Amino acid sequence: MSVTVTVVASEAALAEEAAHAVTGAAEEAVRHAGRFTLALSGGNTPRRLYARLATPPFRSRIDWPRVDVFWGDERCVPPDHPDSNYRLAYESLLSRVPIPPERIHRMRGEDPDPERAAQEYARELQRVFNLDPGGRPRFDLILLGLGADGHTASLFPGSATLNETARLAVATYAEPVKGYRLTLTLPVLNAAARVIFLVSGETKAEALRAALNDGASPNRPASLIWPERGAFWLVDRDAARRLAGRADGDR
Repeated sequence: MSVTVTVVASEAALAEEAAHAVTGAAEEAVRHAGRFTLALSGGNTPRRLYARLATPPFRSRIDWPRVDVFWGDERCVPPDHPDSNYRLAYESLLSRVPIPPERIHRMRGEDPDPERAAQEYARELQRVFNLDPGGRPRFDLILLGLGADGHTASLFPGSATLNETARLAVATYAEPVKGYRLTLTLPVLNAAARVIFLVSGETKAEALRAALNDGASPNRPASLIWPERGAFWLVDRDAARRLAGRADGDR
């Protein structure tokens, strides 16, 4: 499987490059399949991207009524909570573009039973993707981030969730943050047509180096993401400090 690493000068440049990538993927998917299925990530890095997608020229290039939006993971908090991944995306992007509400498929982080919320999300995936029993959704694009500990989505180092092979979404207790999360599983992430990692900041430099150079390991969950068309990494120079020539582009 291929890995493509593009290094850009700043976090703002990262958002611009990512906006071009998302828009291109959306145009291609709508042209060939009539819709675009996208899973969003949380955290601070994608905030600039979401805001950029909601402004010209990207806003008008995406056929929003043909976009189905999902999430790769969610904190177990209400949708109006400051930590909610849904709230981040809604405020910076979804409330500012003409996407029909029924095409926004959020994880119910407020459910007092996280396992039930994960099961409901799996059923939503089965419905929207019209899956046969045991089938896996094939997202056109999944956006992912990278934690300083090597986690991605809510797949944390050493978690039993990394061994999941059948379920599409699970609830997991994230020991590093002392709280429950909902997350898509590795089989779903690896079934995507395209995965793009967005990584910024010097605090991610060692985790990025390890994910790209030290081989696949449950101690580095991001290193376990190997979709069919390869993994695309968009990183800024601060995050790329320890890559030592691994970048395929530098803008």
